[in-house]
Amino acid sequence: MVVDRSIRSGAPAKLRGTGRPIWWRPMDVLSRPPESALESADTVAIGLFVVPPDATQGDVQRLMYVHVPAAWVTFFAFGIVFLASCAYLKTGHIRWDRMAAASAEIGVQFCALTILLGSLWGRPVWGTWWTWDPRLTTTAVLLLIYVGYLSLRRVADSPARRAKWCAVVGVVGFIDVPIVHMSVVWWRSLHQQATVLRLGAPTIAGSMLATLLLGFVTFSLAYGYLMAVRLRVGRLEDRAAAPVSQPSTMRARRPQTAGGQAAGPPARSLPAGPPPGAGRSPAPAPATAASDSHA
Repeated sequence: MVVDRSIRSGAPAKLRGTGRPIWWRPMDVLSRPPESALESADTVAIGLFVVPPDATQGDVQRLMYVHVPAAWVTFFAFGIVFLASCAYLKTGHIRWDRMAAASAEIGVQFCALTILLGSLWGRPVWGTWWTWDPRLTTTAVLLLIYVGYLSLRRVADSPARRAKWCAVVGVVGFIDVPIVHMSVVWWRSLHQQATVLRLGAPTIAGSMLATLLLGFVTFSLAYGYLMAVRLRVGRLEDRAAAPVSQPSTMRARRPQTAGGQAAGPPARSLPAGPPPGAGRSPAPAPATAASDSHA
């Protein structure tokens, strides 16, 4: 989209054809990281120095202010993959496939971060780095599903086939997200029950809840920034790959006749040289009846 920067008139830059200012685009706003960095610093400072520690777990509970928001962004990112995949299967527009791929990459990173922070939190509380708990197991399966999704994008040779296959995986793989969330309810688990995203009021202190909500906002802004950057990179990758996908030799277009139908193949030009029969002596003319009478 072309940007019209009205320098002489002093008016703010606008998107040509829309009349809206350039800052109207949400992705341009999210692509500026200072807000996310400031919110991250506030979350770390409040979580480490302001909010009191948990009465049972002590200071190790402070990992909750980054562990839970990372899990929230994981669910949100894979939800975007689900919606974008459905939109691609319905419309066939490549921009939905690009959005699903970008969100899947971010979701995989935050899912791995969630598992890592959970292991750091579980070691002093559970006495082990890892256990085959229902919540941990279903989260690991979720990570493997979307790692396979990203691997599938490298296997398919045709862009259309790749987008269709990945859209199907993006829709089916999202089934594990509600399973992960409800695993602590459906099965016996070492993992604690939901304290915020649950039916009824939250079961944690007000100061902890406020810090946790600040962490949600912080990680959501980080997701928006990463998403905006990845979408721009995806558009550049598509533009760079477009000339490569075209055939190296272009066929010459046949001229069209007045009726709009393609004309036949052009006639071959004869090789330069004397015409056929040049340089030969002419054959003698046959004798007529008149010449025989004069003889």
